[in-house]
Amino acid sequence: QTMTTIGEVQQPSEVWEYFYLTFVFLVGVMIFASVVGSIGNVITNLRANRNLFQDRLDNLKEYMGYRKVGKDLSNRIIRWFDYLWAQNHTFEEEDVLKYLPDKLQAEMAIHVHLATLKQVELFQNCESGFLIALVLKLKHQVYSPGDYVCRKGDIGREMFIVKQGMLHVTADDGRALATLSDGSYFGEISLLNVGKNGNRRTANVRSVGYSDLFCLRKEDLLHALNDYPEMREVLKEAARKKLNLNNQSPNNNNNNNN
Repeated sequence: QTMTTIGEVQQPSEVWEYFYLTFVFLVGVMIFASVVGSIGNVITNLRANRNLFQDRLDNLKEYMGYRKVGKDLSNRIIRWFDYLWAQNHTFEEEDVLKYLPDKLQAEMAIHVHLATLKQVELFQNCESGFLIALVLKLKHQVYSPGDYVCRKGDIGREMFIVKQGMLHVTADDGRALATLSDGSYFGEISLLNVGKNGNRRTANVRSVGYSDLFCLRKEDLLHALNDYPEMREVLKEAARKKLNLNNQSPNNNNNNNN
């Protein structure tokens, strides 16, 4: 009887009313238990992810202590891990997507990266099939404040697209010559062997804060060009125009070639 007279509910007088109120009460209890259980699972999963992340960080701290890594480098590494956690970059995309069939992996990559690739001036005159082939090869990389993405004179084996962040193109004495931000790209000059320096980097590029970049390796670009050979001259022509523009305007602060 107590179950059927909770709160302001009028006490039932018929047998069927007892059964109905008991049924409603039990359904409410099950719904409440389901909601509480779901919230508990979410909290548990968050704690599990955090614990896994913390275990990796603790192991790294232990290793750095064992190897007597300097305090400055240790702090940079720890801050890099903190940035990954804050930006939900605590996993590798390849590890997450490797269980999907190739077709679904391709659709996921297109959904995540194609819009960024289309913003890059270098690829704006390229056909969609070629862009999709490139999207599947993009690798995500995160750089810490002060990190050099590339240095003048290095052999260029990849180009970069800025997804998020700010970088400076610097002179040999450290002066900032240009600024790269979201949607900028660099490294294609040496990648395509355009210009007098061949495949050598023509400038230094340093991350100002934390920067999220997409990396496209030379071998992946060449592999895509084997399937779309007509795109080779399209890319080289776009790279030459950009190189000429930068030579005429050395203080250009948008895209810079390396």
